[in-house]
Parts: sequence; C-alpha cells; structure tokens
Amino acid sequence: MNRKIITAVALAAALVPVAIAPTVSAEPAAVRAYVDTRANDCAGPGSGCRPGIVVHHWHRRGAQARGVGWVYASREGVRSGTARWLVKKPAAAWKVGGSWKRAHRVGSFVETSWGRDGHTGPKYPRNTRICVEFRGLSTKACVTLK
Repeated sequence: MNRKIITAVALAAALVPVAIAPTVSAEPAAVRAYVDTRANDCAGPGSGCRPGIVVHHWHRRGAQARGVGWVYASREGVRSGTARWLVKKPAAAWKVGGSWKRAHRVGSFVETSWGRDGHTGPKYPRNTRICVEFRGLSTKACVTLK
C-alpha cells in the first residue's frame, strides 16, 4: 500500500513542474522576432481563380517595412499564359515587381512564381499593394501587405 502512495507522489512531483513550466520553443530568438504571413486572393468572374495570387511576406515585430519573400500567380481554365507582378507603394505609382514569366500548366490551370522562401527579397512599406496580371487579361488579383 505504501508503495502505491510513494509511486503516486513521485509521479505527481514529476508532472507538476512540467505543467507549470513555460513552454520553450526550439526556434532561436532571432527567428521568433519575425512575423511570417501569406496573403492570397482570387479575382475574376465565375468559380476558380482567374487569376489568383499568393504572397509570402515577413517583417520584424513592430516594424513598418514588409519583406516580400515570394509571389505566386495562377490562372484557371487556360492551357498557357505569361504573368508578371506589380507593386504600388502608398501614394506612389505602379511599378513592375517581377518581369513577364511563362506560366506552366498544372492540371486545369497554369502557375508561376518569383522569389524564394526565407527572409529575403525586396522590402516595402506597410499597406503596399501587390498584384499579378496575365498578358491579355484585364483582371488582376491583388493583396495588401498588412
């Protein structure tokens, strides 16, 4: 009987510090200082993304500048296409962010992308608009960097 009590007390003593200890992340402090976000949007009539955009952007906590790691463009219902991305800083004119690039077919849509993962790429102020456009299509898909 004493053995059961001793075992229960030892188990409780072992679990209590784990339950009240703060969680410790395996990530270094420098990595946690960044906020990584993916913003996406679909445009055009009907179902599907005609075109669609996904933007990976990042910033340090409290910072106003947003780094753009990569931009992804897609368009459904076509067999081929060429796309580029545009950027508009607040109170500024539209500029080309990435040049015209051939989109590759994947099933019922085409896709292309610019950039790479990580905290790389150009930096823009908060509330900058990023859009993708396909050659020959007047509709653009846009996101705002929050």
